[in-house]
Amino acid sequence: MTAAQLISFARGAPSLDIIDVAGLKAAAARAFDLDPVAVTGYGPATGYPPLREWIGARLGVDNDHVLITNGSLQADAFLFEHLVSPGDEVIVEKPTYDRTLLNLKNMGTKIHQVSLDRDGLDVAELRHLLESGVRPKLAHIIPNFQNPAGVTLALDRRRQLISLAREYQFTIFEDDPYVDIRFRGEALPSMLSLDDPGAPAVVAAGSFTKTVCPGVRVGYLVGPAPTIANIAKRAVNTYISPNMLAEVTVHQFCASGDIDHSIATVRAALTERASLLARALRREVPGCEFHEPDGGYFLWVDLPDDVDVDRLAPAATARGVAVVKGSDFLLEGGRHSLRLAFSAVTTDQVDEGVRRLAAAIADVRGQT
Repeated sequence: MTAAQLISFARGAPSLDIIDVAGLKAAAARAFDLDPVAVTGYGPATGYPPLREWIGARLGVDNDHVLITNGSLQADAFLFEHLVSPGDEVIVEKPTYDRTLLNLKNMGTKIHQVSLDRDGLDVAELRHLLESGVRPKLAHIIPNFQNPAGVTLALDRRRQLISLAREYQFTIFEDDPYVDIRFRGEALPSMLSLDDPGAPAVVAAGSFTKTVCPGVRVGYLVGPAPTIANIAKRAVNTYISPNMLAEVTVHQFCASGDIDHSIATVRAALTERASLLARALRREVPGCEFHEPDGGYFLWVDLPDDVDVDRLAPAATARGVAVVKGSDFLLEGGRHSLRLAFSAVTTDQVDEGVRRLAAAIADVRGQT
């Protein structure tokens, strides 16, 4: 590794060494061999039927509750377009995924950010907001190993949130691409599984980006059958057919059991990287504060007040390390925070990356 090589804590994607390239090649070959008609033709807007069936069985829902999309961001966009109009109020976490903020801003919605702590969304703060008269159409929640904060929504808060959704008549959008990347602790039931199927308040999304690879661009939306049917009409008008080669390949990868091996590989690698990153930050950046996540791809770090990330980000790039400013995930604030993705850095890069970040912090402090 040379000094000129950029070390990136910016992108939430797995590094090539933990992607099952051989398994994907074999799955693609099986896709062509076993279902060449599906691979080479237009498919249903709802997605490749055997993959819908596999997802439905995994989540305990019927096939007509599942829509496969070109990545989970497409699922987000479809649901936002279906439920939300300009001027509508929406709830998001504080901080939240930057693309969520961008998409909802571009739609002209009125966004309310609700604080996070180590147990996820502050449900008491949300209740106070609702009691003050806010009437959201939608609450966007990343319940497991949240992007960017890395925290997980506690079980009691999941139940409270569903109760609030029923009381105030809004939809919970459970955006859950990181659920399988757990390092420690017991898995929590999804809000989708806790919901009342007779009067559903939850629509969920997932993705194979974090467990297979980003290049397949296969995500999915799970919700009431009428909602899925309506959104499928949007899908037809948007792209006629999804990427059938990707979907059939992913189905072969999943049906063979390779998905479980892939999840285990990613989980083991990121467990080590997250631990290395936390140790390096404690050693190299005194005064920083963070919650070490129990899974996922990201660590959120609060730096001392004399470190402004608007100045730190370019200084870090000059030192050969890429980071993302905390302010990108907030409507306001975040000037002393960073999101660090540990998914794309190999173990030999973590210490050097944090040393470069510490040098950039010293550079910024030296300019004051």
